[in-house]
Amino acid sequence: MSQDQVQFDQQLDGSGLSVAVVQARFNAQIVDALADGCIGELKRLGVANIEHVKVPGALEIPLALQALAMTERFDCMVALGCVERGETYHFELVCNDSGRGVMDVQLATGIPIANAILTVENDAQARARVPKGVDAARVAVEMACTLKGIQR
Repeated sequence: MSQDQVQFDQQLDGSGLSVAVVQARFNAQIVDALADGCIGELKRLGVANIEHVKVPGALEIPLALQALAMTERFDCMVALGCVERGETYHFELVCNDSGRGVMDVQLATGIPIANAILTVENDAQARARVPKGVDAARVAVEMACTLKGIQR
């Protein structure tokens, strides 16, 4: 490794972190399972301070994330939702705008946000992606730890 490269310890330790989880209520069966996996993994990683907020749907997630970010209480956040393709163009709008909104909040605030808003064709695809809740928890903790290492 050259001198100008920085390497951080990527061991996932969430102790001492504060994490906000924003969950859409739409497609509740899938999103509740995502949330269960996410919150369970956050606890397994040692995160003791978890704030769990529910909003109506995927388009409301970015606004809730922004409001939480503005409190300056969180090291990282997680966005959980499920958008299933329907018969109209609305699917594309919700997918694109919710994803862009999450990214905009992340970049504007500097708070890492793991985006686990599933965008799927059908229920089978959604069920197959429920483990993404666990993945999102791990991404959030890793990014919070990485940013703390960079800011030292």
